[in-house]
Amino acid sequence: MNPHTFLLLSKDPDLKRLLQIASPHAKIIETSTVSEGLSLWSEVLPTLVIGEGNPPVLAPLLEYTRQIPEAPPVLVIGNRHSVKDVVEIMRAGAADYLTKPILLNDLQATIARVLSYPSLSPSSSSQDPFTSIISVSPQMNLMKQLAREVASTDATVLITGESGTGKELLAEAIHRDSQRATGPLVALNCAGIPENLLESELFGYESGAFTDAKRAKPGRFQLAEGGTLFLDEIGEMSSTAQAKLLRVLENHTIDPLGDTRSHTINIRIIAATNEDLLAQIKAGRFRLDLYYRLNVYQLRIPPLRERLDDIEPILLIFLERVRRERGCRLKAIAPSALAVLRNHDWPGNVRELHNVVEWLTITCKEDVIQPHHLPTSVKTPSAINHISTEPKPSLLAFGLSFQEMEKKMLEEALQKASGNVSEASRLLKMTRNTLRYRMAKHHLQ
Repeated sequence: MNPHTFLLLSKDPDLKRLLQIASPHAKIIETSTVSEGLSLWSEVLPTLVIGEGNPPVLAPLLEYTRQIPEAPPVLVIGNRHSVKDVVEIMRAGAADYLTKPILLNDLQATIARVLSYPSLSPSSSSQDPFTSIISVSPQMNLMKQLAREVASTDATVLITGESGTGKELLAEAIHRDSQRATGPLVALNCAGIPENLLESELFGYESGAFTDAKRAKPGRFQLAEGGTLFLDEIGEMSSTAQAKLLRVLENHTIDPLGDTRSHTINIRIIAATNEDLLAQIKAGRFRLDLYYRLNVYQLRIPPLRERLDDIEPILLIFLERVRRERGCRLKAIAPSALAVLRNHDWPGNVRELHNVVEWLTITCKEDVIQPHHLPTSVKTPSAINHISTEPKPSLLAFGLSFQEMEKKMLEEALQKASGNVSEASRLLKMTRNTLRYRMAKHHLQ
């Protein structure tokens, strides 16, 4: 007897019948959507998942299988022959891809082949450091692709984004995907250390440098030798420390307190902030020259309210981890409850969503999350969604083509930023590299 259980995500009844012929002894559980299939996952424990659809539809499924241990292979059934779809699906982690109409012999051979693949384990999935960042949205996937590209270089990176978006997680992924991965990743929260101690934490000190310095202590720069130093909340750094950090970036040397010699260091710096550094510069609280040294390559992590498609996979993967670690009974979320979450503006971003999941694991006594299980904080209508009830003007009323509208937006942003590309990219909520590409497309260089 065949012990296999197939989880079929398809609305096509003919596909189930074909599977029954191809694997007559397999148990086939059929659902019509990815959400329904993921909600049954812990009950079914499939040995093979067959999903029908295009890359955007199946993205939550493939993200889920990348994140969980011992994940079964995923066979994707496409409705069109598209090389782009095949490449995208296979890169996302599918074991194989078939296009309709499907021949019985091809299906049987493919099932036998993918079932012979070893199951994915945490060690194999962790070969790509960016799998730790859960995302299916185009915005996040583009940002991760840009992060992969800069990881292979030694460039200084500035990560911007609201609190709770996962800036430290991204910095860790960049480090682990870089040539410095074998070296240390040393983190320092510039806002978490008193100003009078920040310099000694960064640069270290020699014995006798001050009254309580009974022994020498290496600073974070020295501890990060050969690796990466992650400076979180860089906007909170004092003006004195900013000046010294600028010298490090220019000369790659440090001067520990009490030491008469300069020490050459070999590190990469990744900085992060949830502050508007350009506004800080205008207010005289941040150095312009340091900003340009740090902002060699900027990565902006979009807030959760700009990537609502990521809410469901993040929540389901959080639930799966809690089930593994603590035996939580929660298995799925009802569509009506998911709609409530998608209507929330998430000021705390992914960290807030994680806290909601933790709260539900304590308070919810059922298997499926319903709207009445959710905390009041996410059920209350968002102030952002109710600022004004006045009708919004239609962009179509301007009579411009999409290309013309895009060009005018770029021109306006560049004019407001006085030609500063970094400032214009912030106004347009896109990376500097993306802005430069679009400027070149419209001959605005």
